[in-house]
Amino acid sequence: MPGIPALSAMSKRILIIDDEASIQESLSGILEDEGFEAIAVSSAEKGLEYLEDDGADLVLLDIWLGDNMDGMKALEIIKDKFSLPVIMISGHGNIETAVQATRSGAFDFIEKPLSYDKIILAVSNGLRFSQLERENRLLRQSTVKSTKITGSSPAIQAVMDQIEMVAPTDAWVLIRGDHGTGKELVAQAIHNLSTSKFKPMIEVNCAAIPEELIESELFGHEKGSFTGAHSSKQGKFDQADGGILFLDEIGDMSLKTQAKILRILQEQKFERVGGHKTIQVNVRVLAATNKNLEEEIENGNFRADLFWRLNVVPITVPQLKERLDDIPLLVESIMESMGGKGLKVKDFSQDAFTAMMEHSWPGNVRELRNFIERLAIMCPKQTITGEQVRLFLNQSGGMTNNNGSPLNPMLNVDFKEAKRLFEKEYLQQNLLRNDNNISKTAEQVGLERSHLHKKLKSLNIIQ
Repeated sequence: MPGIPALSAMSKRILIIDDEASIQESLSGILEDEGFEAIAVSSAEKGLEYLEDDGADLVLLDIWLGDNMDGMKALEIIKDKFSLPVIMISGHGNIETAVQATRSGAFDFIEKPLSYDKIILAVSNGLRFSQLERENRLLRQSTVKSTKITGSSPAIQAVMDQIEMVAPTDAWVLIRGDHGTGKELVAQAIHNLSTSKFKPMIEVNCAAIPEELIESELFGHEKGSFTGAHSSKQGKFDQADGGILFLDEIGDMSLKTQAKILRILQEQKFERVGGHKTIQVNVRVLAATNKNLEEEIENGNFRADLFWRLNVVPITVPQLKERLDDIPLLVESIMESMGGKGLKVKDFSQDAFTAMMEHSWPGNVRELRNFIERLAIMCPKQTITGEQVRLFLNQSGGMTNNNGSPLNPMLNVDFKEAKRLFEKEYLQQNLLRNDNNISKTAEQVGLERSHLHKKLKSLNIIQ
């Protein structure tokens, strides 16, 4: 249509709230002719209920509704609760009403009788504006969350080369590596260099979601589909439509869920839990695991067909002991990031770097990061020496007293900080002992799994 900006209407849902049946029918016909999904309701209350249960991408809202709630009040609630673009329509429009609606958050204002061209133009612009807002939010989030892969060693340079080659394609990637090597950073780097970098990368930690809830998390659910499902909810596949879905710790997914996800990955369509409507998506999948999936397949814990579907382009992230030459650069990067946490940036002697490069770092970069934070807190002087590094690596104590005997570094901080440091060290050691399995660690330390997960996040042990 001349003069109308091109816009993909696929899967875009427009909610019409108008008490006139003829207007509902007319708007629905116009929108459906352009490929949109149109839903019409006759009152503000029904419209708000629909948004709560099913959601929409844009709302066409009549100002004058023969109901308990008028359009202006409904506009206020929609903008506050759902953050959707709202186009107001009225047969009694004037400049004052239009100004009031715009000041209250309406994206546009259209007068009756309705013009086909004006409706499609307003809807197209509203959806485009909403998309730009989402992209800006993603950009702001990406500037807060570091995605830089640090290092110049041959091992990490090979990973960077692979990322540059695969990122611009639509190929699926299986990222492999031990705990703490930086698999999530690799996924973020692929996303940042991909053609969908302004669209969301939705992350799912398959190990952190209870098995009975993972289907709801991935595929969404309908209202009333199970106890506690008080409203409909979009799943991760829905949210990642047009972008990237990152399945972290895919090796911890149950066989039952593996079977379901395999079919959805192949067909790119699914039904929500408790629903019957088929939802079509276009999702690129990145997956990560610390497990040997070939061994898991032999042991009957992982499906071979899912492995081959995910393993289009494999990228293996090296252990820190395979790239010890990167430690000085990693320490510099870690110290820069800690400056934003209110910690004083420290210097390191050459002997300090040598001492760190003599360590095997079983917890990889994650262990190094925690260790550097500990040094920054516990060592009072500006420059950290090799002697201090070796002392902290060899024992939980740190500095020495006047007689040269080890002095527990917790004696140098107040009770609250000492308690936090003990909790962090205690939980890190138990996680390492259980190969970072949160469920096993929770059972071992006597905490509920959900409580432990929150504690690990609050201590910055996991993201």
